[in-house]
Amino acid sequence: MIDLFCFGYGYCARHLVAQDRAAGDDAMFARVTGTTRDPGKAAALEREGIVARIFDGAGGDPPIPDDLGASDALLTSIAPDQDGDPVLRHYERAITDAPRLSWIGYLSTIGVYGDTGGEWIDEETEFEAVSARAKARRAAEEAWLALGERTGKAVQIFRLGGIYGPGRSAITQLRAGKARRIVKPGQVFNRIHVADIAAVLRASLAKPDPGRIYNLVDDHPAPPQDVIAHAAELIGMEPPPEIPFAEAEMSPMARAFYADCKRVRSRRIREELGVTLQYPDYRAGLAALAAQEE
Repeated sequence: MIDLFCFGYGYCARHLVAQDRAAGDDAMFARVTGTTRDPGKAAALEREGIVARIFDGAGGDPPIPDDLGASDALLTSIAPDQDGDPVLRHYERAITDAPRLSWIGYLSTIGVYGDTGGEWIDEETEFEAVSARAKARRAAEEAWLALGERTGKAVQIFRLGGIYGPGRSAITQLRAGKARRIVKPGQVFNRIHVADIAAVLRASLAKPDPGRIYNLVDDHPAPPQDVIAHAAELIGMEPPPEIPFAEAEMSPMARAFYADCKRVRSRRIREELGVTLQYPDYRAGLAALAAQEE
């Protein structure tokens, strides 16, 4: 059994632990420790059976170094800030010295690839991060990989597409009245269901590969307006009207999201980790989510 420490006990970590607990005799985790920025959420985590710690990027609870020393695996989903990776800034020495820690997973993003004009890419595609956000992510990836090389700990990088799942999908947006069908000709995005993220992480824990990078995306990148329309059809709602990208009111961050168009492959998770996606495209994922609501 594995003692797991999660920097950033959020959507992905919660679903990873839930999937593991549902695995019965195949469950992997004996003890799970997770951080949150919000002291108000710590009690809720404790009620879920998680050992809760506070870490806000500027500082953390005093027991965290000892927790790391007693952990076998570390999952981090905390994004870099203007000064680099906050986890490494505060806990690199504790992570390096942790005697049992052998597996480290860093949740990154396919955003590091930037814009390919819609061309297909995979983990072996050569690229140069262009935007400040992509450069910061790439630098964080390299810092974690360098730690793995120095310490012999198996560091794996997981580049995630757009995450969706229960409570976080086009269906959720439609029901909340927040869905918009913004149309930019030729624009597609890869997505990944949170259950498939959890399955890949559990497979990697069972089969570590130091320094390996994996794309976690579905097999069918699609235009975002099509996803909204299909979700509306599934739940019997009228889809919102299409809005041309040039006319859409968007935050600078949202507009920057549309600046990149790429089609990402994820063969490595199948060929090396043996994972077959439960939800290989948005249609399968949304159908399951709609059925769960019935």
